[in-house]
Amino acid sequence: MKHWIKAFRLRTLPLALASIGMGAFLAGSVGQFRWEILLLSALTTIFLQILSNLANDYGDTQNGADSVHREGPSRAVQEGLITPQAMKKAMVLFVVLSLVSGVGLLLIAFGLEALPKIGGFFLLGLLCIWASIKYTAGKNPYGYAGLGDLSVLVFFGLVGVLGSYFLHTQSFEWAMVLPALSCGLFSVAVLDVNNIRDIESDKLAGKRSIPVRLGPDKARVYHWIILLSGIVSAIAYLLLNDGSFWQWLVVLSFPFVIYNGVSVQKKRTAMELDPYLKQMALSTLVFVLTFGLGQVFS
Repeated sequence: MKHWIKAFRLRTLPLALASIGMGAFLAGSVGQFRWEILLLSALTTIFLQILSNLANDYGDTQNGADSVHREGPSRAVQEGLITPQAMKKAMVLFVVLSLVSGVGLLLIAFGLEALPKIGGFFLLGLLCIWASIKYTAGKNPYGYAGLGDLSVLVFFGLVGVLGSYFLHTQSFEWAMVLPALSCGLFSVAVLDVNNIRDIESDKLAGKRSIPVRLGPDKARVYHWIILLSGIVSAIAYLLLNDGSFWQWLVVLSFPFVIYNGVSVQKKRTAMELDPYLKQMALSTLVFVLTFGLGQVFS
């Protein structure tokens, strides 16, 4: 069991839930928050994130990124703690759990009478499952082509926040794209720290992440662009939104984001960089909490 818990990579779950929390806070700010939607959205997201982690464990080992050259934490399949066959069965299990939870969420959110909405979100759910698996697993995984950052921006930002907001409110506001982008960009920053840490081992495996393509120094400039773009998107929303002083509570989270940029700029070895994945993930949570509470109270 401890090997499976390790493979689930539970430390990634809070970051996956950040976009769901942001959508719920934004729905609460317009008086349309629903507890049952939040809980089922969170459960579905947890299943999808674990599926993604298992597929990453399986795919990176099969495609060579998890090897003796890897400088980050070792994986269960790589170490021989879980067989590839058992990992594939677990992936199938979490596909089923994601589908069951997701369908239940849609039925509660929309009811049987709203079949077009259910159908549209069901297709979006299938796309999420496909993206979770194909990031590193199977032939020609898109993560190896450097498309992981775009995927995280879309699914951890736009889909997660706007989809969650729509499930609560059954409405869409263009301004909500800005906090969705912030959430997505900060999630991309977590992936970027991971990819900067693994530049050398990813090169050997043929994994052409953006940091591999840019090189260590330009990758750190790229990291700053991601972080500052997330901050600017949040500030732009606040300037467009006529709220009270409380909405600026989010500014308290910005030093944590800046600290990540400064640290990644200075640290050079994989061992030195590894703690800043967790630090950036926690910074994203602080951002969501301060932004969301500011919106609810303003």
